[in-house]
Amino acid sequence: MSDIVELQRRITAAMDQVAFGLDKLGAASSGPDEETLRLLEDERIANAQLQERVRSLRTKFESELATLRAQVDEGEARMAQLDVELQRVRRANAQLSEACAALRAANSEGVGDPHLINKAMMAELEALRAARAADVAEASVILASLQPLVDSAASHSTPQEDA
Repeated sequence: MSDIVELQRRITAAMDQVAFGLDKLGAASSGPDEETLRLLEDERIANAQLQERVRSLRTKFESELATLRAQVDEGEARMAQLDVELQRVRRANAQLSEACAALRAANSEGVGDPHLINKAMMAELEALRAARAADVAEASVILASLQPLVDSAASHSTPQEDA
């Protein structure tokens, strides 16, 4: 019988330990404490702020990228116009060279042909117009390239006060 009493005592002690463990588990599973909840809410707020900042930076990046693409496209258009004008200068100079060669040949034969003189003058005028247009296109490219630098310098400079 003493074995039964001993076994009963051990079973009762084990049951008490299980009940104590269940009480602890029940208290722990009732939810996180208020400090943990506050920290979790702070993290949620910080996460939302970071997500908003990322959205803001992405929007700013896309805006600046679009501006830069527009500037590049404008620069390419200006360079294309400059190329067209330079081709025009080359053609006009080739025509002028041909007209001058024909005029020299006519003069060497002693035949002053008014048509050749007129043709040479027209070629020279076209060469001057083409050179002028090329100069304007080149100046436009230079100004467009310098404008961002001027704007940047103007925005970074501070007015000097008179002493």
